[in-house]
Amino acid sequence: MAKITLTYDGNLRTTAVHEESGSVIQTDAPKDNQGKGELFSPTDLLATALGTCVLTLMGIGGNKMKVDLQGLRATVEKKMAQAPSRKIGEIQIHIFCPTVFDSEVTQKLEQAALGCPVHQSLHPDVQQKILFHWGQT
Repeated sequence: MAKITLTYDGNLRTTAVHEESGSVIQTDAPKDNQGKGELFSPTDLLATALGTCVLTLMGIGGNKMKVDLQGLRATVEKKMAQAPSRKIGEIQIHIFCPTVFDSEVTQKLEQAALGCPVHQSLHPDVQQKILFHWGQT
């Protein structure tokens, strides 16, 4: 079980420390919600978690199939909803892979991406659009 220690630093900022590794993440409230928007917001981190999870699961799938995913990258766009309450309404992820694989490998990599635990954990009201671009950098 991962243990993370969180501290409220004031001025709508927090610090999170991953106890096992000592890795640190700081957050700031976004400009549209009383913050300075100078750091990742908590909802940015959730969207980032989805994107990094998708890439990680594709990497695991690639390792199992012994395919090179060098250059695999993603962009993540998060759209907030305001009604009935402020929340993430949509996360769109574009996956870019410079290599074109045969259809069997491509299908397995896409299935691996959709098996991401973050993807599976989000409420169904959060629209998740994961778009794959094979042969593009």
